[in-house]
Amino acid sequence: MLRAASAAFLLAGPAVAGLGSFLIPIPPAFAAQLVAADSGPFVPGFTDVPVMPGLATAESEPLVFDKPGGRIVQAVLSGEVPRQAVLAFYDQTLPQLGWRRASDRVFVREGEELRLEFPQQAKPKSATAVRFTLTPR
Repeated sequence: MLRAASAAFLLAGPAVAGLGSFLIPIPPAFAAQLVAADSGPFVPGFTDVPVMPGLATAESEPLVFDKPGGRIVQAVLSGEVPRQAVLAFYDQTLPQLGWRRASDRVFVREGEELRLEFPQQAKPKSATAVRFTLTPR
Protein backbone atom coordinates (compact mmCIF):
# COMPACT_ATOMS: atom_id res chain seq x y z
CA MET A 1 0.00 0.00 0.00
CA LEU A 2 2.96 2.28 0.64
CA ARG A 3 3.93 2.05 -3.02
CA ALA A 4 0.41 3.04 -4.09
CA ALA A 5 0.60 6.07 -1.80
CA SER A 6 3.98 6.93 -3.28
CA ALA A 7 2.58 6.69 -6.80
CA ALA A 8 -0.30 8.99 -5.83
CA PHE A 9 2.11 11.48 -4.27
CA LEU A 10 4.32 11.50 -7.36
CA LEU A 11 1.35 12.20 -9.61
CA ALA A 12 0.13 14.97 -7.31
CA GLY A 13 3.64 16.30 -6.69
CA PRO A 14 3.39 19.53 -8.72
CA ALA A 15 0.27 20.60 -6.83
CA VAL A 16 1.80 19.74 -3.47
CA ALA A 17 4.97 21.67 -4.33
CA GLY A 18 2.94 24.76 -5.22
CA LEU A 19 3.65 24.45 -8.93
CA GLY A 20 0.03 23.98 -9.78
CA SER A 21 -3.37 24.13 -8.23
CA PHE A 22 -4.70 20.76 -9.31
CA LEU A 23 -4.95 17.46 -7.50
CA ILE A 24 -5.85 14.40 -9.53
CA PRO A 25 -7.55 11.64 -7.53
CA ILE A 26 -6.29 8.19 -8.43
CA PRO A 27 -8.76 5.30 -8.30
CA PRO A 28 -7.43 2.44 -6.11
CA ALA A 29 -7.51 -0.03 -9.01
CA PHE A 30 -5.39 2.28 -11.18
CA ALA A 31 -2.94 2.91 -8.33
CA ALA A 32 -2.63 -0.85 -7.84
CA GLN A 33 -1.84 -1.26 -11.55
CA LEU A 34 0.84 1.44 -11.32
CA VAL A 35 2.44 -0.34 -8.38
CA ALA A 36 2.24 -3.73 -10.12
CA ALA A 37 3.78 -2.33 -13.29
CA ASP A 38 6.65 -0.92 -11.28
CA SER A 39 7.28 -3.82 -8.93
CA GLY A 40 7.84 -6.83 -11.14
CA PRO A 41 6.09 -9.64 -12.95
CA PHE A 42 2.72 -9.94 -11.21
CA VAL A 43 -0.54 -11.36 -12.50
CA PRO A 44 -2.36 -8.48 -14.26
CA GLY A 45 -4.78 -6.78 -11.87
CA PHE A 46 -3.03 -8.21 -8.80
CA THR A 47 -0.33 -6.38 -6.86
CA ASP A 48 1.19 -9.37 -5.10
CA VAL A 49 0.47 -12.60 -6.97
CA PRO A 50 3.58 -13.38 -9.01
CA VAL A 51 3.54 -14.79 -12.52
CA MET A 52 5.04 -18.27 -12.59
CA PRO A 53 7.96 -18.53 -15.03
CA GLY A 54 6.63 -20.03 -18.25
CA LEU A 55 3.20 -18.39 -17.98
CA ALA A 56 2.13 -15.26 -19.86
CA THR A 57 -1.01 -13.17 -20.11
CA ALA A 58 -3.67 -14.98 -22.15
CA GLU A 59 -6.18 -12.13 -22.23
CA SER A 60 -5.59 -8.48 -23.00
CA GLU A 61 -7.23 -6.99 -19.91
CA PRO A 62 -7.98 -8.41 -16.48
CA LEU A 63 -11.44 -7.97 -15.02
CA VAL A 64 -11.16 -5.57 -12.07
CA PHE A 65 -14.21 -4.48 -10.12
CA ASP A 66 -13.99 -2.51 -6.86
CA LYS A 67 -17.07 -2.42 -4.69
CA PRO A 68 -17.68 -1.36 -1.08
CA GLY A 69 -17.65 -4.97 0.12
CA GLY A 70 -14.29 -5.75 -1.52
CA ARG A 71 -12.74 -6.19 -4.91
CA ILE A 72 -13.25 -8.76 -7.62
CA VAL A 73 -10.31 -9.45 -9.93
CA GLN A 74 -10.00 -12.07 -12.65
CA ALA A 75 -7.09 -12.70 -14.99
CA VAL A 76 -6.00 -15.61 -17.18
CA LEU A 77 -2.44 -16.71 -17.87
CA SER A 78 -1.28 -19.59 -20.03
CA GLY A 79 1.90 -21.35 -21.00
CA GLU A 80 3.43 -24.66 -21.86
CA VAL A 81 3.92 -25.79 -18.28
CA PRO A 82 2.32 -28.80 -16.59
CA ARG A 83 -0.71 -28.15 -14.38
CA GLN A 84 1.01 -29.87 -11.45
CA ALA A 85 3.99 -27.51 -11.77
CA VAL A 86 1.62 -24.52 -11.63
CA LEU A 87 -0.05 -25.89 -8.50
CA ALA A 88 3.30 -26.63 -6.86
CA PHE A 89 4.61 -23.13 -7.64
CA TYR A 90 1.60 -21.36 -6.11
CA ASP A 91 1.37 -23.80 -3.17
CA GLN A 92 4.94 -22.80 -2.31
CA THR A 93 4.85 -19.10 -3.25
CA LEU A 94 1.49 -17.80 -2.00
CA PRO A 95 1.98 -18.72 1.70
CA GLN A 96 5.18 -16.64 1.66
CA LEU A 97 3.00 -13.67 0.66
CA GLY A 98 0.51 -14.15 3.49
CA TRP A 99 -1.99 -16.40 1.71
CA ARG A 100 -3.24 -19.46 3.61
CA ARG A 101 -4.36 -22.53 1.70
CA ALA A 102 -8.04 -23.15 2.50
CA SER A 103 -8.59 -26.09 0.15
CA ASP A 104 -7.37 -27.46 -3.14
CA ARG A 105 -6.66 -24.43 -5.39
CA VAL A 106 -8.18 -21.95 -2.91
CA PHE A 107 -6.20 -19.49 -0.78
CA VAL A 108 -7.46 -16.91 1.73
CA ARG A 109 -6.01 -13.74 3.24
CA GLU A 110 -7.47 -10.71 5.02
CA GLY A 111 -11.09 -11.20 3.94
CA GLU A 112 -10.28 -12.22 0.35
CA GLU A 113 -10.34 -15.55 -1.43
CA LEU A 114 -8.07 -16.43 -4.35
CA ARG A 115 -9.05 -19.33 -6.61
CA LEU A 116 -6.88 -20.98 -9.23
CA GLU A 117 -8.90 -22.67 -11.97
CA PHE A 118 -7.83 -24.47 -15.11
CA PRO A 119 -10.30 -23.74 -17.93
CA GLN A 120 -10.19 -25.84 -21.07
CA GLN A 121 -8.40 -24.16 -23.96
CA ALA A 122 -9.13 -24.86 -27.60
CA LYS A 123 -5.57 -24.14 -28.78
CA PRO A 124 -2.80 -24.88 -28.41
CA LYS A 125 -3.61 -28.17 -26.75
CA SER A 126 -0.24 -28.41 -24.96
CA ALA A 127 -0.75 -25.06 -23.17
CA THR A 128 -2.06 -24.84 -19.63
CA ALA A 129 -4.46 -22.00 -18.88
CA VAL A 130 -4.82 -20.71 -15.32
CA ARG A 131 -7.66 -18.39 -14.25
CA PHE A 132 -6.95 -16.35 -11.10
CA THR A 133 -10.14 -15.15 -9.41
CA LEU A 134 -10.07 -12.92 -6.33
CA THR A 135 -13.33 -12.29 -4.45
CA PRO A 136 -14.34 -10.96 -1.04
CA ARG A 137 -14.75 -13.70 1.53
